[in-house]
Amino acid sequence: MNNSVTNTARLLGAGLRALLVLTVVTGIIYPLVITGIAQGLFGNKANGSEIKADGKVVGSSLIGQSYNLPLKEGQETPAPDLKWFQGRPQNGLGTNSVNTQYSIILSGATNRSGDNKELIQWVNDAKAAVIKDNSTADYKVKASEVPADAVTSSGSGLDPDISPQYADIQVHRIAERNGLPVDQVQKLVDEHTEGRTLGFIGEPRVNVLELNVALKELVAKS
Repeated sequence: MNNSVTNTARLLGAGLRALLVLTVVTGIIYPLVITGIAQGLFGNKANGSEIKADGKVVGSSLIGQSYNLPLKEGQETPAPDLKWFQGRPQNGLGTNSVNTQYSIILSGATNRSGDNKELIQWVNDAKAAVIKDNSTADYKVKASEVPADAVTSSGSGLDPDISPQYADIQVHRIAERNGLPVDQVQKLVDEHTEGRTLGFIGEPRVNVLELNVALKELVAKS
């Protein structure tokens, strides 16, 4: 009987010591080491790839944002604020009235098939809006110039980037709305166009938030 109690106590003691050691190693030391390495070598990525403007965090380079005007009375869908570069459509997503910086609470695609009538209507309406919004007195957008990313949402609905083609057709409108020379705005787009990763992965892209931050700085200087 005494041996049984002693063995049980010894096993419990060993188990508690093992629990304590593993807790310290895996719950304290390991996270601190990994956090230190992440902060030391990949600080920006570890902190969420933050983008700052005027000393404040305005978003992440990994998550798209909308640039819309405030809702007017009777409006269900806000109109785009055309003084800013616009990102991809965000159809089919839920909203969150608590988080005002990122109004999206659900991410995902529209889940419509390619021949779905509702999706086709969305695309046609979006294409017409892109042509109308980006045509100016001295520049008319052609239907053939509108790229796919201008009229379709990404798989996640949170794509922060647009194609250089979509950025290019917005240049004249941005210049007109902000009182800037067209060539200055085009240069801004060219400077923020990233090539394929490692030269062969993905497609050339422009981060909309980074581009709009640079646009704000350019307007302030002008």
